[in-house]
Amino acid sequence: MRLTLAASAAVAVAVLLAAGYSYVSVRDQLRHQVDERLQDQAQRISDSQLFGRVLDRIPRSPLASEQPIVQLVGADGSTSRPANQRGRIPVDAADRAVASGRATKHFRDATVQGAHVRVVTLPAAPGVAVQLTRSLAEVDRNLADLRLRLILAGLAGVALAAVLGLLVARSALRPVRRLTSAAEHVAETQDLSASIEVHGRDEVARLATSFNEMLDALNHSRVQQRQLVADAGHELRTPLTSLRTNIEVLARQDDMPARDRECLLADAVSQLEELTVLVGDLVELAREDHPPTPDELSDVRLDDVVERAVHRARLHAPQLQIRIRENTPAITHGNRALLDRAVSNILDNACKWSPPDGTVDVALTGGELTVRDRGPGIDPEDLPHVFDRFYRAPSARSMPGSGLGLAIVRNAALAHGGSVTAEPAPGGGTVMRLRLPVQPTPPDEFDDEVPLVEGQVTSG
Repeated sequence: MRLTLAASAAVAVAVLLAAGYSYVSVRDQLRHQVDERLQDQAQRISDSQLFGRVLDRIPRSPLASEQPIVQLVGADGSTSRPANQRGRIPVDAADRAVASGRATKHFRDATVQGAHVRVVTLPAAPGVAVQLTRSLAEVDRNLADLRLRLILAGLAGVALAAVLGLLVARSALRPVRRLTSAAEHVAETQDLSASIEVHGRDEVARLATSFNEMLDALNHSRVQQRQLVADAGHELRTPLTSLRTNIEVLARQDDMPARDRECLLADAVSQLEELTVLVGDLVELAREDHPPTPDELSDVRLDDVVERAVHRARLHAPQLQIRIRENTPAITHGNRALLDRAVSNILDNACKWSPPDGTVDVALTGGELTVRDRGPGIDPEDLPHVFDRFYRAPSARSMPGSGLGLAIVRNAALAHGGSVTAEPAPGGGTVMRLRLPVQPTPPDEFDDEVPLVEGQVTSG
């Protein structure tokens, strides 16, 4: 309704301006024609020596009220008229100025014997001017008729604009009403599969497209949440069941041998540790589903992150040799905690699959982190799924882990505009590559190098 009223108001203003301009233009044109004829007649009178004869030649109107009136006016304001003429033209200062020679001519409207007339004053002789009138009755009738027509046309135009505006508004707002209905349907039913048909490429169509994309994103997020809950429930069920079984056995068997009790307690502790890791991974994964906010981003030294992650990995796996083949200084703009967790997970995965007394090689060059282990490698059938949530290859189901570590790595890489891949290594094992965008930084930014961790190997 407001759109219709706005359109009607705009049309009304446009019609009013157009009608006003048309009326003024026609009025000025009609009066200009009257002034030209009146001046021509008055000029012929002023040029004539025989005032009375010229007066007789002036065209007469059949209506007495429209008869032209002529008179002479002096510089002092005195007037003289033909003896048989009725009516007197009022004299003003401008008329006296023309008679005295201080002005060349003067046009004005006046009322003579109740009639609306046009008056012209022209010089006739030194100290004398001639005045002549012409009735404006016909002009006034034409203008009155024009006003009526313009008013009727304006009202009809506004009414037509209101009707057309209502029809156009209904047509233009139909997609908006569909969008409103869809939004209300989603709010009432929580059905994110609803969508709107999009026609055209206008702003309303773009709005509908954005709404559909928003619903798709929300639906995808809900599906991921449900899948995460389902997978988490499945993964949590196993350690909880085992832990519950062990606790029940310990509670029922009072006379259990000490060795068996120690085995059950060790198994319970192991299950608790696995449960703790799984819960931590779930919390981390849920947090990483949301991209870091600008306040959480800063310039991060990747070489520093790699150094510290390698140091922790050596502490957790002292039986392995973790070598830093190359660690080129590099800076990326991102979330330090997220990047630290991603690098640590890649190293933990390499350590888990490495044989006892094995070697893990680490290299950082130009924003690409490469971690190579010498384990059994990844089966080609499992390679496309190693970064999926809760995915565990058949060979890994007997090993500790939740299947979330590499999923966290992939989320971190995507959140920073990077990527992560896994591929077989020449001679056996697996190569993990984490690629992150780095900033071009002058060499003097790295003058103060991070000190090497004790025991670090910088070359093979």
